[in-house]
Amino acid sequence: MHSEKITFYSEGDKLSGDIYLPNGEKGKPWPAIVQGPGFLGLKDAKHYIMMFEKLCEAGYACLCFDYRGWGDSEGKHRGWVMPIWQAEDIRNAVSYLQTRAEVDPNRIATYGSGGTGGGNAIYVAATDQRVKCAVCYLGVSNGRDWLHSMRREYEWVDYLKRIEEDRKKRVLTGSGEIVSAREEIMVQTPERQTTTIKKEVAAKIPDQMPLQCAEAILEYSPEDVVHKISPRASLFIAVENDAVTPEEQSFRLYEKAGEPKKLVLYRQTTHYGIYNDHFNDVAANVVDWYNRYLKYNKIDIQERT
Repeated sequence: MHSEKITFYSEGDKLSGDIYLPNGEKGKPWPAIVQGPGFLGLKDAKHYIMMFEKLCEAGYACLCFDYRGWGDSEGKHRGWVMPIWQAEDIRNAVSYLQTRAEVDPNRIATYGSGGTGGGNAIYVAATDQRVKCAVCYLGVSNGRDWLHSMRREYEWVDYLKRIEEDRKKRVLTGSGEIVSAREEIMVQTPERQTTTIKKEVAAKIPDQMPLQCAEAILEYSPEDVVHKISPRASLFIAVENDAVTPEEQSFRLYEKAGEPKKLVLYRQTTHYGIYNDHFNDVAANVVDWYNRYLKYNKIDIQERT
């Protein structure tokens, strides 16, 4: 595998990414995978690159980038998590891949891990027919239920009131409340406080963002569109008793998706532990899925008898 730093534009902002390419010429032009990072994620995370190594070995090009306003990318709204904006960025990354001579423009798929990262892979595949299949790893199906699951009921009721008041404040003053990304948007678990899985990018991840981002996540619901992916294929990967992104989120996406679809559930690990405990098996499932479904046929035949 070898990599190249690249830039492309998304709605006027210059985004920074890395494209990972297989060694040699075999299989060229290569099918390609595009990934937008997960919630509070950046393109340089080591566990992303480990997956790209496996995919490149299997003959896939990979593109990972920082969303607008994140990491090395431009954007005036620094550190905002706005899933709809992120989906636009991923779609523009697909367009960028279609300009690369090394890439087969008709064989592009999405991959996403961690909360909104997994959800975005599904959301984009559902709304963009250029995406030939999708992999959702520990993804969100419904942003409202995801944020609710982190809070006790009285906290949730107060949280919704706070978001409503913030909306009114923005209308009257032009700006809203700035909050802790790890405690007032999502609520980090004890495992997140001790894990080193993102240590190489931790210093670049913002500590604060507008409460307006919570409102955007409340309105985010990949499960409402996942059925549109079929007859293209969707793979869902979940962890039993996941305290960060409950496995119920993946179950709901799987149940509402059309065929072909597959759900893989890992036990006796955790949301962050799976990246070490089961990496090789997860990677094997991901590679197998793309091998089976990242295809393009010049002739489409449908027959009913």
